Amino acid sequence: MDGLEWLKPGIVLGSILYAVVGVLVFWISFVIIDKLTPYKLWEQIVEEKNLALAIVVAAMCISIGMIVSAAIHG
Repeated sequence: MDGLEWLKPGIVLGSILYAVVGVLVFWISFVIIDKLTPYKLWEQIVEEKNLALAIVVAAMCISIGMIVSAAIHG
């Protein structure tokens, strides 16, 4: 039964709560970065097909995700 410790309702709900908080922090961080740039990131990536900007935004997304993950994990 020790292998099923993570199935307890408190642990599952805690994990869901941390996931929601992590996604919110990630989304807010992305919106702030979008506001700080001199142009709209989504328009540049999708409409203008700016591949270099897409790579930079992807790197920022990965790094923000890693920071949020590390903060939640402890």
